[in-house]
Amino acid sequence: MTASERAAQPTTLAPLRRSDIPRCVEIEHLLFPGDDPWSAAAFRAELSSGAYYLGAYDGDGALLGYGGLAILGTRGNYDTEVHTIGVVPQWQGYGIGAALITGLLAKADALDAPVFLEVRTDNDAAIALYEKNGFVRMGVRKGYYQPSGADAYTMRRPPVSRNEVDR
Repeated sequence: MTASERAAQPTTLAPLRRSDIPRCVEIEHLLFPGDDPWSAAAFRAELSSGAYYLGAYDGDGALLGYGGLAILGTRGNYDTEVHTIGVVPQWQGYGIGAALITGLLAKADALDAPVFLEVRTDNDAAIALYEKNGFVRMGVRKGYYQPSGADAYTMRRPPVSRNEVDR
C-alpha cells in the first residue's frame, strides 16, 4: 500500500479484543527489538486487570495499533497510567498514535484523573505528541528500559478539572 493510500484509509478505534493479542505481540517485536517486548501473557493480564485498552483498526478490521490505560485508586480519587501505545511502523505518521492517546485521555478525563507515563528520552515523536496533549516532564528514570538500559522521562498530565482551572 502506498503512503497516499494509507493516508486515505479510514481507521476505527474500538476496545482491543483478546483475539488481537497475537498481533499485539508481533507489533511489540517490531517496535521494541532492543528491549523486552510484551508477551501474550502480559497482554492477557492487562486485559484481565480491567485496564482500558483500545485498538486502531483499518477498514478490513486489521489491527494497526493499540493503547492501554491502567486505572488505579478508588472512585473520586483515581490515577491513570498509559501502559503502552504501539503503532505498526509503516502506519506511523498517519495520526493513529494521536487518535489512540486522545481515546485514552478521554477515558482519564471521564474519571477526572491525572495521567502518568514513561517514554524513552530518545523518542522525539512520542514526546512531542505527549507534550501537545498537555503532558509535562517530571523527571528521568535512568536505565528504565531493559535490556537496552535506555532512559525514560516520567511525564504527567493533570486531571481535566485542573486543566480547566489552569486555563
